[in-house]
Amino acid sequence: MTISLADATYRLSTDHELLLAQVTGRTEEELRARYLVAGGPLGDFCDSLHDLVAHVLMWDEINLAVLAEAAAGRLLPAALLLDRFRGVLGALMDEFSHCTEQAWAGSGPAPGASDGVGALAQHVWKVPGQPAFWHAAIHLEQLPAPGSATAEGTERQ
Repeated sequence: MTISLADATYRLSTDHELLLAQVTGRTEEELRARYLVAGGPLGDFCDSLHDLVAHVLMWDEINLAVLAEAAAGRLLPAALLLDRFRGVLGALMDEFSHCTEQAWAGSGPAPGASDGVGALAQHVWKVPGQPAFWHAAIHLEQLPAPGSATAEGTERQ
């Protein structure tokens, strides 16, 4: 049974107020500090309040886009979904290809990423307790064996 609009509105606003109460007034360092976050149905993905805000924000943006598409009568067909998925991968690979090893490692110009683009990318593409840059493989339970060439990124498939 679908919950009422009033209940949905209450839950969403209260949920956000709870998180805002935890983060408002904290410094950057406090937001990025280790913070015990309860695991969700997909596991423990956040290890700081900063990560939790980013996680909730990401899902809110996705859900808002879904609602906007549905309101406009545009449900995303599977073919378009896969096309967008491939397109985003292409954009990511293009972004990575423009990064120098110096900028990646933090010894070159990397505005907004003083520890390097690589450290920032690794942080946002890492699930605590899991190797970085594996998302679908985690959900599909198809992570390469630790120590394998594929797991270490020395082999492309």
